[in-house]
Amino acid sequence: MGENKERMLAGDWYLPDDGELGADSMRRAELCRDFNASVDHAERRLLLAELLGSVGEGVRIRSPFQCDYGRYISVGARTFVNFGAVFLDAAPITVGADVQIGPNVQLLTPTHELDTERRRAGWERAEPVTIGDNVWLGGGVIVCPGVTIGADTVVGAGSVVTKDLPAGVLAVGNPARVIRILRPPGGT
Repeated sequence: MGENKERMLAGDWYLPDDGELGADSMRRAELCRDFNASVDHAERRLLLAELLGSVGEGVRIRSPFQCDYGRYISVGARTFVNFGAVFLDAAPITVGADVQIGPNVQLLTPTHELDTERRRAGWERAEPVTIGDNVWLGGGVIVCPGVTIGADTVVGAGSVVTKDLPAGVLAVGNPARVIRILRPPGGT
């Protein structure tokens, strides 16, 4: 593994356009293209297994689906991802089991340099995104780098999640804020 890729996976500043990462991105582009073009359920399942780091039983992802690399994405059993999802996985994206993801949801791990010269040079870094079991992300939700959403949480359509959300709450808005507890911690 090259030094730049090691920096990316460690959450350090890296340049996304180097040769090794470019080859990974090309692999992803071909697999996403084939997945999005296929209508055969068995073929789509095989393509997902090759594209993603891990895919649980019964996962359904509707086309179009796009990602940065694919191999840093883990999706738990029985999860459903609707049309237009974008998972930018320069850091790991972990999606639990029984998750419902609405149309046009974005899970974003990369962040860019605030310094104008370094940003112009292309420097970025990435922070993992974690979605707990039985989470529902409404249509158009954006989950920002480094965010963890606890199990059984619901995020309303169009919300932008900039900070961690606890388990068992309803959160809405930009930035997303908890407006209701759906279940007490440790409750059923």
